[in-house]
Amino acid sequence: MARAAALLACGLLAGLGWFAWDALKPAGPLPQADGIVALTGGTGRIETSLRLLEQNRARLLLISGVDVQTSLHALLPASAPQDLAARVTLGYQARSTIENAAETATWVVDNHIGSLIVVTAGYHMRRAMLELGRTLPDVALYPCPVTPPAMQHPFRPTPLRILAMEYVKWLGALAGAARPAS
Repeated sequence: MARAAALLACGLLAGLGWFAWDALKPAGPLPQADGIVALTGGTGRIETSLRLLEQNRARLLLISGVDVQTSLHALLPASAPQDLAARVTLGYQARSTIENAAETATWVVDNHIGSLIVVTAGYHMRRAMLELGRTLPDVALYPCPVTPPAMQHPFRPTPLRILAMEYVKWLGALAGAARPAS
Protein backbone atom coordinates (compact mmCIF):
# COMPACT_ATOMS: atom_id res chain seq x y z
CA MET A 1 0.00 0.00 0.00
CA ALA A 2 2.82 2.41 0.89
CA ARG A 3 4.55 1.60 -2.38
CA ALA A 4 1.39 2.37 -4.37
CA ALA A 5 0.98 5.67 -2.51
CA ALA A 6 4.63 6.55 -3.21
CA LEU A 7 4.22 5.71 -6.90
CA LEU A 8 1.05 7.79 -7.08
CA ALA A 9 2.80 10.73 -5.37
CA CYS A 10 5.77 10.46 -7.76
CA GLY A 11 3.40 10.31 -10.74
CA LEU A 12 1.49 13.37 -9.57
CA LEU A 13 4.73 15.31 -8.97
CA ALA A 14 6.08 14.32 -12.40
CA GLY A 15 2.76 15.39 -13.91
CA LEU A 16 2.95 18.71 -12.09
CA GLY A 17 6.49 19.23 -13.43
CA TRP A 18 5.32 18.56 -16.99
CA PHE A 19 2.27 20.79 -16.47
CA ALA A 20 4.43 23.68 -15.20
CA TRP A 21 6.89 23.29 -18.10
CA ASP A 22 3.99 23.29 -20.58
CA ALA A 23 2.30 26.27 -18.88
CA LEU A 24 5.44 28.39 -19.14
CA LYS A 25 6.11 27.79 -22.85
CA PRO A 26 5.75 30.94 -24.98
CA ALA A 27 3.13 31.15 -27.71
CA GLY A 28 4.12 29.65 -31.03
CA PRO A 29 3.20 30.98 -34.45
CA LEU A 30 -0.53 31.42 -34.91
CA PRO A 31 -2.49 30.72 -38.09
CA GLN A 32 -5.14 33.03 -39.45
CA ALA A 33 -8.47 32.29 -37.71
CA ASP A 34 -12.10 33.37 -37.92
CA GLY A 35 -12.21 34.55 -34.32
CA ILE A 36 -10.32 35.19 -31.13
CA VAL A 37 -11.58 34.57 -27.61
CA ALA A 38 -9.91 36.12 -24.59
CA LEU A 39 -10.80 34.52 -21.27
CA THR A 40 -10.64 37.27 -18.67
CA GLY A 41 -9.16 36.88 -15.24
CA GLY A 42 -5.53 37.84 -15.58
CA THR A 43 -3.00 40.36 -16.76
CA GLY A 44 -2.19 40.61 -20.45
CA ARG A 45 -5.06 38.57 -21.87
CA ILE A 46 -7.19 41.44 -23.17
CA GLU A 47 -4.17 43.41 -24.41
CA THR A 48 -2.85 40.36 -26.28
CA SER A 49 -6.21 39.61 -27.89
CA LEU A 50 -6.68 43.22 -28.99
CA ARG A 51 -3.19 43.25 -30.47
CA LEU A 52 -3.98 40.05 -32.42
CA LEU A 53 -7.22 41.59 -33.68
CA GLU A 54 -5.43 44.77 -34.71
CA GLN A 55 -2.90 42.60 -36.61
CA ASN A 56 -5.88 40.99 -38.40
CA ARG A 57 -5.10 37.48 -37.11
CA ALA A 58 -8.91 37.09 -37.06
CA ARG A 59 -11.94 39.12 -38.05
CA LEU A 60 -13.74 39.12 -34.67
CA LEU A 61 -12.94 39.04 -30.94
CA LEU A 62 -14.97 37.88 -27.96
CA ILE A 63 -13.78 38.95 -24.53
CA SER A 64 -15.48 36.40 -22.29
CA GLY A 65 -16.19 36.89 -18.60
CA VAL A 66 -16.19 40.68 -18.52
CA ASP A 67 -17.42 42.43 -15.37
CA VAL A 68 -20.89 43.90 -15.97
CA GLN A 69 -19.67 47.39 -15.11
CA THR A 70 -16.87 47.33 -17.71
CA SER A 71 -17.40 49.05 -21.05
CA LEU A 72 -15.63 48.45 -24.33
CA HIS A 73 -14.34 52.02 -24.18
CA ALA A 74 -12.56 51.20 -20.92
CA LEU A 75 -10.82 48.19 -22.50
CA LEU A 76 -9.69 49.72 -25.79
CA PRO A 77 -6.43 51.64 -25.82
CA ALA A 78 -6.65 55.27 -26.89
CA SER A 79 -4.49 54.44 -29.91
CA ALA A 80 -6.90 51.76 -31.19
CA PRO A 81 -8.11 52.21 -34.78
CA GLN A 82 -11.70 53.44 -35.15
CA ASP A 83 -12.98 50.21 -36.74
CA LEU A 84 -11.60 47.94 -33.99
CA ALA A 85 -14.53 48.47 -31.61
CA ALA A 86 -17.02 47.18 -34.18
CA ARG A 87 -15.15 43.84 -34.27
CA VAL A 88 -15.20 43.26 -30.48
CA THR A 89 -17.95 41.61 -28.44
CA LEU A 90 -17.95 41.73 -24.66
CA GLY A 91 -19.34 38.64 -22.96
CA TYR A 92 -20.79 39.39 -19.54
CA GLN A 93 -22.19 35.94 -18.66
CA ALA A 94 -19.18 33.76 -17.78
CA ARG A 95 -17.76 33.43 -14.28
CA SER A 96 -15.90 30.12 -14.75
CA THR A 97 -14.02 28.25 -17.46
CA ILE A 98 -17.05 26.08 -18.21
CA GLU A 99 -19.19 29.22 -18.51
CA ASN A 100 -16.50 30.78 -20.77
CA ALA A 101 -16.91 27.75 -23.03
CA ALA A 102 -20.70 28.07 -23.09
CA GLU A 103 -20.55 31.83 -23.75
CA THR A 104 -17.99 31.26 -26.50
CA ALA A 105 -20.10 28.52 -28.10
CA THR A 106 -23.08 30.87 -28.44
CA TRP A 107 -20.88 33.57 -29.97
CA VAL A 108 -19.23 31.06 -32.34
CA VAL A 109 -22.61 29.92 -33.68
CA ASP A 110 -23.93 33.49 -33.98
CA ASN A 111 -20.85 34.59 -35.94
CA HIS A 112 -20.20 31.45 -38.04
CA ILE A 113 -16.75 30.87 -36.54
CA GLY A 114 -14.88 27.77 -37.72
CA SER A 115 -11.50 28.49 -36.15
CA LEU A 116 -10.60 30.25 -32.93
CA ILE A 117 -7.47 31.63 -31.29
CA VAL A 118 -7.74 31.11 -27.52
CA VAL A 119 -6.02 33.73 -25.34
CA THR A 120 -5.56 32.97 -21.66
CA ALA A 121 -2.73 32.45 -19.17
CA GLY A 122 -0.38 29.59 -19.95
CA TYR A 123 -1.27 27.88 -16.67
CA HIS A 124 -4.98 28.05 -17.61
CA MET A 125 -4.58 27.03 -21.28
CA ARG A 126 -4.83 23.23 -20.89
CA ARG A 127 -8.12 23.43 -18.98
CA ALA A 128 -9.50 26.17 -21.26
CA MET A 129 -8.69 24.13 -24.38
CA LEU A 130 -10.26 21.04 -22.81
CA GLU A 131 -13.54 22.78 -21.95
CA LEU A 132 -13.70 24.69 -25.26
CA GLY A 133 -12.93 21.51 -27.17
CA ARG A 134 -15.78 19.70 -25.41
CA THR A 135 -18.18 22.53 -26.16
CA LEU A 136 -16.94 23.27 -29.69
CA PRO A 137 -15.85 19.90 -31.13
CA ASP A 138 -16.06 21.10 -34.75
CA VAL A 139 -14.10 24.33 -34.25
CA ALA A 140 -10.31 24.44 -34.75
CA LEU A 141 -8.71 25.85 -31.58
CA TYR A 142 -5.29 27.52 -31.51
CA PRO A 143 -3.69 28.34 -28.14
CA CYS A 144 -2.12 31.73 -27.52
CA PRO A 145 -0.81 31.54 -23.94
CA VAL A 146 -0.01 34.72 -22.05
CA THR A 147 2.65 34.75 -19.34
CA PRO A 148 1.41 36.92 -16.47
CA PRO A 149 3.97 38.85 -14.38
CA ALA A 150 3.68 36.38 -11.46
CA MET A 151 4.96 33.61 -13.72
CA GLN A 152 8.16 35.47 -14.56
CA HIS A 153 9.58 33.84 -11.40
CA PRO A 154 7.72 30.51 -11.32
CA PHE A 155 9.63 28.94 -8.42
CA ARG A 156 8.41 31.43 -5.85
CA PRO A 157 5.58 30.40 -3.50
CA THR A 158 2.70 32.28 -5.18
CA PRO A 159 3.36 31.05 -8.75
CA LEU A 160 3.98 27.52 -7.48
CA ARG A 161 0.66 27.60 -5.64
CA ILE A 162 -1.11 28.89 -8.78
CA LEU A 163 0.47 26.16 -10.93
CA ALA A 164 -0.41 23.44 -8.42
CA MET A 165 -4.01 24.64 -8.04
CA GLU A 166 -4.48 24.84 -11.81
CA TYR A 167 -2.94 21.38 -12.23
CA VAL A 168 -5.48 19.96 -9.78
CA LYS A 169 -8.32 21.80 -11.57
CA TRP A 170 -7.12 20.43 -14.92
CA LEU A 171 -7.01 16.89 -13.51
CA GLY A 172 -10.55 17.40 -12.21
CA ALA A 173 -11.68 18.66 -15.61
CA LEU A 174 -10.07 15.64 -17.28
CA ALA A 175 -12.07 13.44 -14.93
CA GLY A 176 -15.22 15.45 -15.66
CA ALA A 177 -15.49 16.62 -12.04
CA ALA A 178 -16.57 20.17 -12.85
CA ARG A 179 -19.07 19.33 -15.59
CA PRO A 180 -22.70 20.24 -14.97
CA ALA A 181 -25.17 17.35 -15.06
CA SER A 182 -26.80 16.88 -18.48
